[in-house]
Amino acid sequence: MTISENTSEPIIWLSDGKVGLGPFDSALAESYWRWESDPRVRVGYGQQTPESLEERIANVAIQVKNTMHSARFTIYDLSGDEPVPVGTTTLEIDHRQRSAEFFILIGPAENRGRGIGSAATRLTLDYGFHVTNLRCIYLSVLAPNVAGVKAYEKAGFRQIGERRQSGYWAGEPCNEVLMDAIPADFPGLSVVKQQVNESR
Repeated sequence: MTISENTSEPIIWLSDGKVGLGPFDSALAESYWRWESDPRVRVGYGQQTPESLEERIANVAIQVKNTMHSARFTIYDLSGDEPVPVGTTTLEIDHRQRSAEFFILIGPAENRGRGIGSAATRLTLDYGFHVTNLRCIYLSVLAPNVAGVKAYEKAGFRQIGERRQSGYWAGEPCNEVLMDAIPADFPGLSVVKQQVNESR
C-alpha cells in the first residue's frame, strides 16, 4: 500500500536522505494532474492543451497497471517531518535495446530550484542502470530551459546534439537539446548498490 487515507507513511524505494522515489500511485492522480496543468510545466513539455481531471485519473489507472515498458516513480521531498510528494519521474523502456527515455515533472513552484530535480533524476538513473540494467538513458529538453539542462548535467547526463526548430517555448520556435547518460557516467555512489551490499 502506498500513500492513502489508511497509512501515514508512503513507501520509499530509493533515497539520498533528502529526496526519495516511491511507487507511482493512483491515489495521487489529482496531484499529478494539478502539477501537469501548471502552464510553466506545459510550456516546458511543449504541450498545447490541458487534460481533464477525469481523463488524467483514467490514464493514471492504466499507467499503474501497465508496467512492462515503463518504470514510473513518485518523487518525495524528505526534508521535513514527513515525506511530501512533489513530482514524478518515468523511464520509457525499450527492453530489446536496453535503453530508456527519461521524463521528469516537479510539481509546486516552491519545490523548483532546490536541487530536488537533480536528486530525483540521479536516483532514477541509479534505478535504471543498477536495477533495470539499462545501457543508455536519454532525453530531450527545450533549449530555453537552461535550468533544466543544468540539472540534467548535474545528475549525469551529457549533451549530444540539438534538434533544430523542433519545439516551441512560450509561442516561439526553439531547438531541442538531446542528452544521454550511460552507466560509466553515473556520478558518485549508487544508492542501489549500497542497499544490495547492506542486505548481504
